[in-house]
Amino acid sequence: MTTDHVRQDPVKTTNVLGLRVAALTRKGAVSRILADVRDGRRGYVCVSGAHSVIECRTDPDLARIHNQATLTVADGMPLVWALRGDGHKDAERIYGPDLMLSVIDASQDSGIGHFLYGTTPEVLDQLQANLQRRFPGAHVVGSFAPPFRPLTADEETDIARMIDDSGAGIVWVGIGCPKQERWMARMRDRLQAPMLIGVGAAFDFHAKGKLQAPAVMQRNGLEWLFRLVTEPRRLWRRYARTVPAYLLLRGLQRSGLRRFPVAHDPDHMPHRMQP
Repeated sequence: MTTDHVRQDPVKTTNVLGLRVAALTRKGAVSRILADVRDGRRGYVCVSGAHSVIECRTDPDLARIHNQATLTVADGMPLVWALRGDGHKDAERIYGPDLMLSVIDASQDSGIGHFLYGTTPEVLDQLQANLQRRFPGAHVVGSFAPPFRPLTADEETDIARMIDDSGAGIVWVGIGCPKQERWMARMRDRLQAPMLIGVGAAFDFHAKGKLQAPAVMQRNGLEWLFRLVTEPRRLWRRYARTVPAYLLLRGLQRSGLRRFPVAHDPDHMPHRMQP
């Protein structure tokens, strides 16, 4: 990585219930991420929807993690509508699975290495094969499927060493929200890779061809309904809480009846380190 850093212009954001959400197009997000990787600026990206916003309302530590990210982007139309309603007319949905493909595509033949962290060994093998077939110029340098339990301190040390030894420029983290956001914040200072990006279920989508909501439902903010219909037992409690809570609180915020201050100053973000 070059050490001749070029400072990027600040990202415009809007306050969505106390979270600072970036007003970007997907192309703009890809450009900023790759510029940070090329310049060796270390950080992490939270790809967040209404569920994440509501989780942060009851978890100040999780809110801090989001607000100290290099970018918290809108993975869901409710957040896009919030951005546009606050004047950011060009803001787009930055869907985790699409962001992953766009970044890997744009980084082909650049020498940037990608490390895949999450899911199961079988899914990782298929994901890596699919990515190499689709993007022959991409450089996937390693993968690891963590156990489905908290890691010990020794295990985290070994994982950090393995990722560093791979020479990865980007670590893709697919262990679900909020686990992946906590992992990125906890491991940020221990990893040399410039960028960590949490993309949730993207690994399963791209490895197994897991069914995704039709584009028309995604555009109209109805992906939650599609997922609820396809996975009702797992998701009904989440959406029964998230959807009405988000609509009520965002309505109060927009009307000025309730304030949701952003508590964490972006000028004092500990992750913004030079190599």
